[in-house]
Amino acid sequence: MPRTITAGLDGSPESLTAADWAAREALLRDVPLRLVHALRWQPYMYAPLGGIPQPALRPDAQGRWADHMLREAEAKIAHRHPGLRITVDRVCEEPVPALLSAAEEAELLVLGSRGLGGVAGFLVGSVALAVVAGSRRPVVLVRDGLRPGYEQLPVAFDSASGTTPFRDVVLGLDLAAPNDTVIGFAFDAASRRAAGLRVVHGWSPALSYDGNDSALNAELRAEPTRGMPAQALDPWRNKFPGVEVTEQAVIGSAGSHLSEASRDASLIVVGRRERRMPVGAAVGPVTQAVLHHAGAPVAVVPHD
Repeated sequence: MPRTITAGLDGSPESLTAADWAAREALLRDVPLRLVHALRWQPYMYAPLGGIPQPALRPDAQGRWADHMLREAEAKIAHRHPGLRITVDRVCEEPVPALLSAAEEAELLVLGSRGLGGVAGFLVGSVALAVVAGSRRPVVLVRDGLRPGYEQLPVAFDSASGTTPFRDVVLGLDLAAPNDTVIGFAFDAASRRAAGLRVVHGWSPALSYDGNDSALNAELRAEPTRGMPAQALDPWRNKFPGVEVTEQAVIGSAGSHLSEASRDASLIVVGRRERRMPVGAAVGPVTQAVLHHAGAPVAVVPHD
């Protein structure tokens, strides 16, 4: 089966925004787009693609609603992105296992997440969070209200290529355990967008006594981590020489800094270590913070 970009649809505005982002990503990667709806997914409590509130549907009516919703979404995306190869699937399964199964056959899975009104950020639903925590393939969360063209710079225009440059891709780099799968995903995403790559990594300053009785000063010494970003990034700089890389060292956890950086980014890339918890899979604190507060789409890349 050819690799695809897959988007999960439930008829909500956020899932439709995510599907449109997935269409643009599929074009960047020159792969088909697959739209998936889990039939046992409780339909969004409004008419397809928004409208008058409606009660929960009977199974037969739900099937007809799902088919109509998928056809309508397919038609809208095909109109916006002519030439894109699109398939639609209605799966008779609970949403989390259905989406995890769909992710296995995809380059990445794209899901919608509700925005927090005028405040940049996500309201991550239980289905999306369970899929992010359990997927063995990259998952991108796209918040509702993200306008087409948001990923691109607002004014600059490259007259030679006839395109508007993309905003930076931002990578959250874990210096304690830099992972090539996560780093490679970020470099590839930046390369496909002809965008810069901004690498954010956190560190803790050492405290030193200043010799006076007044205070302990924070001495911002980088010796413990000096050279580590270069060691992790240099092989990828060589593989993607066209990607301009900038590094940003921040004090403490990178979560809040990544969320801040997302305001001027086309994509945030973070890693998730694949480890099982007593009550199931989980995401780390940095990824959790970014998922809830980022203003840009967030790619969560699982790794060993």
